[in-house]
Amino acid sequence: MSKITMGPQIMLYPMPTVLVGTNVDDKPNFMAVAWCGIVSSIPPMLSVAIRHQRHTLKGIRQNMTFSVNVPSCEQVKEVDYCGIVSGTKADKVDICKFDVFYGKLNNAPLIEQCPTNLECTVEHILNLGSHALVIGKIEESHVTENCLTDGKPDVAKLKPFIFTPRHQYYAFGDVIAKAFSCGKELG
Repeated sequence: MSKITMGPQIMLYPMPTVLVGTNVDDKPNFMAVAWCGIVSSIPPMLSVAIRHQRHTLKGIRQNMTFSVNVPSCEQVKEVDYCGIVSGTKADKVDICKFDVFYGKLNNAPLIEQCPTNLECTVEHILNLGSHALVIGKIEESHVTENCLTDGKPDVAKLKPFIFTPRHQYYAFGDVIAKAFSCGKELG
């Protein structure tokens, strides 16, 4: 099978689509982010990459807290809206009809309609060129009760979705194998 070189590109799939929330000048705001990932399990930490000029980054710097809200497939229009409209121009909470609540941190807005919500404190903000990489320590996690199976989050019930650089959203697919098990067949 032949390969074609394409130069340095951001081709790491999948890219989970999340809504990063923060208070900007004491007003809740959310932006869509596809560059998000887990960076540590002990302590639990994640990263989000945000362009320097974004309104949401201003709020993160003001409060040193933020939330990561994992939406379900049913919220794709609201998520897309939060990615194409700036919080300087519109009240996304009102337009998207988000029910906002606050948890342990008291100043990181969370979205009730999102099946999973993570409250984070800022550990680091790194300037990486076009984006700031915000490293957040997860202080509390919230999961909608009917999205649990045997007391644990069930991805089939959470229904998260991903973004691709071809500007499309995809739902997760079928289970293809059991992790930490299927590889044993090779040895």
